[in-house]
Amino acid sequence: MLNFYKQFYLSERFFLYWIGAILLFCFSFPFPFLFSIAQFYFVVLLAISFLDVFILFFNKAKIDAKRVVNTPLSLGDVNNVNLEIKSNYNLSIYVKLIDELPYQFQIRDFEKKFLLAPNECLKIDYTLKPLKRGVYKFNSINLFISSFFKIIERRVEILQEQEVAVYPSVLQMKKFELQLFSKTAVFQGIKKVRRLGNNNEFEQIKNYVQGDDLRTINWKATSRRGELMVNQYQDEKAQQVYCIIDKSRAMRSPFEGLSLLDHSINSSLVLSNIILKKGDKAGVITFSDKLGARVSSEGSNLQLRRIMDVLYKQKTKFLESNYESLYYGVRNVVKGRSLLLLFTNFESNYALERNLPLLRKMSKQHLLVVIFFENTEIVDASQRKSTNVKDIYIKTMAGKFALEKQLMVQELNKHGIQSILTKPEDLSVNTINKYLEIKSRGLL
Repeated sequence: MLNFYKQFYLSERFFLYWIGAILLFCFSFPFPFLFSIAQFYFVVLLAISFLDVFILFFNKAKIDAKRVVNTPLSLGDVNNVNLEIKSNYNLSIYVKLIDELPYQFQIRDFEKKFLLAPNECLKIDYTLKPLKRGVYKFNSINLFISSFFKIIERRVEILQEQEVAVYPSVLQMKKFELQLFSKTAVFQGIKKVRRLGNNNEFEQIKNYVQGDDLRTINWKATSRRGELMVNQYQDEKAQQVYCIIDKSRAMRSPFEGLSLLDHSINSSLVLSNIILKKGDKAGVITFSDKLGARVSSEGSNLQLRRIMDVLYKQKTKFLESNYESLYYGVRNVVKGRSLLLLFTNFESNYALERNLPLLRKMSKQHLLVVIFFENTEIVDASQRKSTNVKDIYIKTMAGKFALEKQLMVQELNKHGIQSILTKPEDLSVNTINKYLEIKSRGLL
C-alpha cells in the first residue's frame, strides 16, 4: 500500500476536470436544470478516474529505462547521453521522463514527453557540456506514465545511480591528432613548418623537389642516378618536453565557461598526445604557491593515461604563484635539457618583472616557452567605437592594458625567452605550432 501511494500522482487534467464538476454544481443553484448534468458529469468523471487507476496500477505490464553514458565525459565539449525506454503495455501510454542529472550541471527543468506505442522501444539522445573536472553522479530515471485519459499518473522510478568522471578534453585531443597527421592540417590552423638545416637524424635519400634545401644535395647519389638527389632527415626523437601549468589565482579567470586553468589542462593533454605520437617524451608539472603534481617525462604507451589521471584532479588555488619554488622544483625533477612549455598568465608588467630573473635562470638550462593569455574582452573594448567621454576613457584604458601584453612579449624576447600570447580559444593550435616550429628548427 505504501508503494502505491509513492507512485500515485494526480495530473493537471485531474484538477481541471474536478474544478469543472464543482463549478457545475455551483451553477446548478441558480440554474436547477444543470444539476442533472452535473450529476452525470460527476459519475462519468469518477468512473474514468477509477478506470485510469486500474489501467496503470493493476496491469502486470511494466516499463523499463536504461541510460548509457560514454565515459569519461570530456571537459568543455558536448557529450552525448543515450536513453532507451521499453514499454511492455499492450496499449499506448504517455510518458514524461525526468532524468536526475548531476548537480554540477544545475539543470532543474530537464524533462522529455513522448507517446509510446504498444510494446515499443524508444531511444532518446540528449547532450551535456561539463564545465568542471571531477566526479559527476547520475541518479534515478523517473517515468510518469498516464493512459489516454491523462487523469492519473503513475511514477516509475528506475534506480540507475552512476558515477562518471569528467576528464580534460579527450575529444579535442583526438581531433587535433587527426588534424596534425592528415593532409588537411594546414586548413585547420596547424602550420606545416619546413625543417631548416640538416642537423637532425638521417632518414633516406630522395629525389629533389622544389623547396628542398640545396645544402642537403647528395652529390654522389646525384652522379650515380643522373638526377638531383637530396638527403632527407627526420626530427630527433626521445627529446623531453614538459608542460608546466600554473594553478594560482591568475588562472581562475573564466572564458566561455572554462577557467584559464581548464583551457591550459585541455591543451596540455592535446600537446602531450602529439608529443608522444612524434616519438618524444612527455611530462607534466603543476605549481602555485608550491610545487604540485609531477609526471616525469616518458615515451611509453601508458604515459598519456598517467598524464590524464594527474590533470583530471588539478584545481585552481587562490594563492600567488611561487616561481622560486618552480625553479628549484624544475632543477630537481627535470634531468637534462628539455623543452618547457609554461602555461601561466601575467596581467601586468610588474608581475612579469618580478619573476623575470627566475624565468631567465630556467631558460639558461632549458628551452623555455612562456604561454600567457590575451584578454579578449579588453581587446574588444579597445577596438570599440566611442560615442561619449566615458567610452573614450574605457577605450583608452583598454588599449593601455592590451599594449602592455605586447610589451611583455617584447621583454621576454629581449632576454632570449620564447613566448606565445594567445586567445584561450586558439591555445591548442598555437601551442602545437610552436612545438612543431621548435622541432623543425632543431632548437632543442
